[in-house]
Amino acid sequence: MSNSYAAVFSVTLPKATQVVDRFHVIKLATSALDGVRRRLQLERTGHRGRKDDPLYGSRKLLVMKGKNLDEKTTKRLETLLELGDPNAEVALAYRVKEALSDFYECRDIHQAQKYLEEIVDRISLVAMPLELRRLGKTLKYWFKKIMAFHEERMTNGPTEGLNNLIKRVKRVAFGFTNFENYRIRALLYGGKPNWRVLDSIVVK
Repeated sequence: MSNSYAAVFSVTLPKATQVVDRFHVIKLATSALDGVRRRLQLERTGHRGRKDDPLYGSRKLLVMKGKNLDEKTTKRLETLLELGDPNAEVALAYRVKEALSDFYECRDIHQAQKYLEEIVDRISLVAMPLELRRLGKTLKYWFKKIMAFHEERMTNGPTEGLNNLIKRVKRVAFGFTNFENYRIRALLYGGKPNWRVLDSIVVK
């Protein structure tokens, strides 16, 4: 979600459909949720989160997908929010994050568009927490490119996964001074290497 990247792609690949990756949308919603939690924590206690504070104790559960919470952890989250979130601001931000996750599960593009419009309209209301209004403004700005996911069904997940794998290869080896060795190791760790390519590489 970068204007600079979007501008470059518009010039270099004018016919390509630009898709805002779902990872960044959910990350943005999670950041807004955590912002609400941190603000309320400070307003209610006068200090940053501590081990015994309910809102601080809920932080890891809040970032998890609701469908991945079992009955025990769901009850724990509800209890922590009852204690630390009397006005349900954090609970609201959590539901928004979950709603955006559900948006990506929609199979009908028209239903998905209506669903996203409803989310943006709701969190843009003046009565909403500032963090959610900012989120709504961002979602509205990138609306078309977010919706493009349902047209193309494309995600940058596999590419990000390979990038992380390559970084791990470098970290485990404590760095490489020779690029070709680094390349070979990355291909081997990545699986299904092109052995013809590997055979053509001369290790120095």
